[in-house]
Amino acid sequence: MTKSDDKRVPALRFKGFTDEWEQRKLGEVAEIVGGGTPSTNISEYWNGNINWYSPTEIGSQTFVNSSKKKITELGLKESSAKLLPGKKTILFTSRAGIGDMAIMNTDGSTNQGFQSWIVKPDITDIYFLYSLGGNLKKQALRKASGSTFLEISNSEVKKLSLYLPDFKEQTIIGKIIQLIDKIITLQQRKVKLINKLKNALLTHFISKTSSQSASKTLKDITNIRGGYAFKSSEFTKSGFPVIKIANISQNGEIEGPYSYVLSLKSDYQLAKNDIVLAMSGATTGKIARVNSNNIYLQNQRVGYFVNNHKIDYNYLYYLLISDQFKRQLERILISGAQPNVSASDIEKFKFVILKSKKQQSKISTLFKHIDYELKAGNNKIHTLIQIKQFLLQNMFI
Repeated sequence: MTKSDDKRVPALRFKGFTDEWEQRKLGEVAEIVGGGTPSTNISEYWNGNINWYSPTEIGSQTFVNSSKKKITELGLKESSAKLLPGKKTILFTSRAGIGDMAIMNTDGSTNQGFQSWIVKPDITDIYFLYSLGGNLKKQALRKASGSTFLEISNSEVKKLSLYLPDFKEQTIIGKIIQLIDKIITLQQRKVKLINKLKNALLTHFISKTSSQSASKTLKDITNIRGGYAFKSSEFTKSGFPVIKIANISQNGEIEGPYSYVLSLKSDYQLAKNDIVLAMSGATTGKIARVNSNNIYLQNQRVGYFVNNHKIDYNYLYYLLISDQFKRQLERILISGAQPNVSASDIEKFKFVILKSKKQQSKISTLFKHIDYELKAGNNKIHTLIQIKQFLLQNMFI
């Protein structure tokens, strides 16, 4: 069924459901409870074994677990702590980061700065209501006010508008979104564990001194080539893409948008697998590798690690993203308006390096397989998020 202007129905529905959705106010389907105020007198402890949550601890998390600090550790007054049931309660930030939501799956207590929506049974499915978060957040931000910081009152939140089908249809939709969220969470955990494995192996294979390794400076195995100082007047909308420091991201990827030039500077070309370094700016010290078959040009303040064939080049990349590099980098970073590093300083860095290029190649191959799994895992997460967004746009009004 497609969305109609004269019928209040979503574009995508399960078979068997044909009734129009009903417009309701949030206050009709959930009890809105405001948070308590933290005590400044640490002698007035609430002695219950109850969990406490703050707006900053919610963020955009789907669930809040029971690992947070206890009220006894934080000093909430018994009179101000709002004790709430879990499972049927949504936490909603009503101050600062307005509209962030989480489902509370354990008994707990609210703190000043957010509200709790205690869902009325048999009227609203909690996960269906949670899935409406994006729309409710937009409405809340329009109604929010404040001179020091934005906030929204309980009375205004009760007026937030939403469309509801019958409870059975809500439950089915809620279960679908909940299942996708669980799969996304599991996939994110998998990627996190693979990252932990990679870091542990980097420490073991890259930083460990043995009879098969030797200490060398970076200059012993490579040198850093500086980039070309392109003039702003040379940049065009097409041509050869130029890698600037702004193209080296915080996560160590080379990303667009790019500036282009028409003239190919042969001494400043970059090709696939070339390793570069941000030498100033917000990502100073970040290492990245060219992962495209395109020919790029190297801008100033982007350093290129020249392949002198004195070391397996892939192994060099893993040396440069290891803790050996990061620790030395932290010692030389120049603080100020814009941090920066010099090629001569970087080339003095010392590394524990395997002597055998054959062993270096085996180690780098292992890490390439791990990186492949990480990339595949992150792609799955991206696809799942896209599927979820499609459903949120088409299964709801």
